[in-house]
Amino acid sequence: MPLTTAAKSVGGRGKPQKASKSISRSQKAGLQFPVSRIARFLKKGHYAQRVGSGSPIYLSAVLEYLAAELLELARNAARDNKKYMIVSRHIQLAVRNDEELSKLLRSATIANGGVFPNILLFYGVFGYKNLYLGITISTLVQV
Repeated sequence: MPLTTAAKSVGGRGKPQKASKSISRSQKAGLQFPVSRIARFLKKGHYAQRVGSGSPIYLSAVLEYLAAELLELARNAARDNKKYMIVSRHIQLAVRNDEELSKLLRSATIANGGVFPNILLFYGVFGYKNLYLGITISTLVQV
């Protein structure tokens, strides 16, 4: 008669031992992002005929790193604005201030992110003049 509890016998020797708890692939890899879910998406997406066992782990690690980097920069932007909660404006500022993230996400639109402040220089006869601050730079431009 088979045992119906979670305990297994060890061939008649000693006491029955508890069944070991299953460990997910995310826990084995030491990641927070779901490795099994990403593996399922890679298989169902038909990106290739076969998906190796290491590719979802690597992709999970890359996504986790990008998310951590973005959240750290957004946290700093929120702290600079003296806010405790990260909103989409802080994510927009974090992405556009970082050169590599800006290049990676140049075609992405962040909802309710606003526009990135960009102070343009006005080209005049007497040199470059900052329109917003009214500062004239001493460099003269020959026309």
